[in-house]
Amino acid sequence: MIHELAALTAAALWSCTAIISTTPAKALGAVHFNVYRMGMVFFMLLLGVSLTGGFNEVLWAHADVLLLSGLVGIFVGDTLMFSGLRRLGPRRNQVLFATNAPMAALIGWIFLGEVLALTAWFGIALVTLGVGTAVMLGRRAEETHSLEQTTGSLRVGVSFALGAAFCQAWGLVISRPAMEGGVDPIAASVLRVGMAFLGLLASYLLQHQRLPSLPAPRLLLITALSGFLGMGVGMTLIQFALIEAEAGIVATLSSTSPVIILPVLWMIYGRRPALGAWIGAGLAVLGAAFLFLT
Repeated sequence: MIHELAALTAAALWSCTAIISTTPAKALGAVHFNVYRMGMVFFMLLLGVSLTGGFNEVLWAHADVLLLSGLVGIFVGDTLMFSGLRRLGPRRNQVLFATNAPMAALIGWIFLGEVLALTAWFGIALVTLGVGTAVMLGRRAEETHSLEQTTGSLRVGVSFALGAAFCQAWGLVISRPAMEGGVDPIAASVLRVGMAFLGLLASYLLQHQRLPSLPAPRLLLITALSGFLGMGVGMTLIQFALIEAEAGIVATLSSTSPVIILPVLWMIYGRRPALGAWIGAGLAVLGAAFLFLT
């Protein structure tokens, strides 16, 4: 139960950081923001693992798979997700990205032999349907925005979004044996985030031929807070959840952030979510209940 709660808590943190990240991401640009966020998180986690003693022989025995998990799940996955976001807009991109839950369950079953009960598969289906419903039908008619428009090839945008979901699912499945083997969750996050940071920094340097400029102190502080809560604590909770919970269940519970964010936005902006959002949230909650009762 505690491991499933960890995955759900990670989703809640990602909901909060989605709001916190808005200002610095818009001011700096997605790539510039992500370079600094991931870099600061890496050093925060490095400090944390130095206090827990997580750098041990157990970690190094699984270092290769954790580095691969960070490369595939975070660096490639995030890159594809932002590419899909630019082409499809946030709403359609989120719906397609939510398919990482059934993908992780299927990949875990094929490659790790994770056999889920029928009720668990039903819960995964309900959560995925609920997230998709909340995202697609959660907008009021007067909230139509230019960000909803498709830019460029629809097929390419869909391919990027589904590719991001696939990489996210693989990242979880790849790291699962390491977590079952006793790797410290913070140490696992250090290797995964560190690999993703190196990949992101290298791609930035190749594109811009220079280091990213230092943001203003206020933006840097907000970026650090976003990274600490979302990637530092959130990602470590996901690794902790994988110690006992199957990859498909972890992916499903952690994908509920578009539903969890609804009451947060209501409290902040005073806009009651549309009926479709409530229907989707209800389906997601019901699905999560099936997963907890499995």
